[in-house]
Amino acid sequence: MSKNVIVIGGGIIGLCSAYYLHKEGHKVAIIDQSNMDGGASYVNAGYLSPSHIVPLSAPGVMKKGLKWMFNPASPLYIKPRLDSDFIKWVKAFNQSCNSNHVKKAIPAIKRISLLSQELYDDIKQSEKFSFHYEKKGLLMLCQTDKMLEEEIKTAQLAKTEGLDVSEISLEELKVLEPKVDLNVSGAVYYKCDSHTTPHEFMAEMKAYLKNAGIQFFFNEKVEDFEISNGKIISVKTHNQILKADEFVLAAGSWSHHLSKRLGLKLLLQAGKGYRINTEQPTGIQIPSILAEAKVAVTPMNGFTRFAGTMEIAGINHHINKIRVEAIANAASRYYPDIRLSEDEKNAAACGLRPVTPDGLPYIGKSSRCENLTIAAGHAMMGWSMGTGTGKLVAEIISKKMPSMSLEMFNPDRKF
Repeated sequence: MSKNVIVIGGGIIGLCSAYYLHKEGHKVAIIDQSNMDGGASYVNAGYLSPSHIVPLSAPGVMKKGLKWMFNPASPLYIKPRLDSDFIKWVKAFNQSCNSNHVKKAIPAIKRISLLSQELYDDIKQSEKFSFHYEKKGLLMLCQTDKMLEEEIKTAQLAKTEGLDVSEISLEELKVLEPKVDLNVSGAVYYKCDSHTTPHEFMAEMKAYLKNAGIQFFFNEKVEDFEISNGKIISVKTHNQILKADEFVLAAGSWSHHLSKRLGLKLLLQAGKGYRINTEQPTGIQIPSILAEAKVAVTPMNGFTRFAGTMEIAGINHHINKIRVEAIANAASRYYPDIRLSEDEKNAAACGLRPVTPDGLPYIGKSSRCENLTIAAGHAMMGWSMGTGTGKLVAEIISKKMPSMSLEMFNPDRKF
């Protein structure tokens, strides 16, 4: 049965939800507080990464976070603050950083990542999209033997999950990257991964949805909800009141604040990431992660992107020059011939990624609201999980059997 659906949020998750809802025959409108041309969906590394099977909340991460708390250039920076929601999140995050949680999370992360990769393929082929999309894998570049040992352990774990990954020698690495001078001691190669140029996909998807009759409400901030008997009747923006049968909360880092107006307790923190683009010829052909620095490197369409850091410091778009410099310095340490210019660093942009305490997204309905489907909290994996999440949202609202188990993504799960 066709329903009127309002999707709150116009990032990758919101657009993919609208796409699959439209395919199911629903009438869809998208509301976003921005002009829908920036943010995490545009500044990410563009990875479709089944290799990223370990959630952010893994053993030892909290210890590293405390150590890095006093280093503003660290890969993970958690800014301490006296905020009750933040304190609850930190407590839940700490409780999730254990091996038992990682073991349970890995199959769910792998499944939705592989599903999403398949769906990107399907969308490009069926809609004849032309966005840049290559299947060259992902290199984990290590400068120290200790880090290489850690990456090999993760690779062995990935192998047991059936992913195509192997340790490669420096000689093999030179064959893969013949045009690049690399300062590394070794690498692990995930052939299962692929990459895109994000803004190209976003532009084509928005154009497709507009042509399909999807309504877009740009620069409309949702301020409140009208609720009756456990159901949302309408959403109120600063301009209008909009009614619908079903609602999708896909507002990224802002989902936490909106959920509170519905009496929900979604634990979410904004994790800021940065990117620097360069149009200089780098010679880099295969996407890489600079393992010790936690910096992602992606050869995109016409430029190379260096992206990274996780800065949990509330919702703000302040560009921290120290963190930008840390990314640029990492690039030069691993690629001695590459020097990012001052203009390129000054043009750095950031995006806010919604981080749950256990590193798994919220996908599904809460028992507290009958006609709300939540799709938020994907952290650094929003791009990798975007199409799969959209498909699951459409299946939930259409009351179809979901493409995979949603148990690990339950919005009502306890921490």
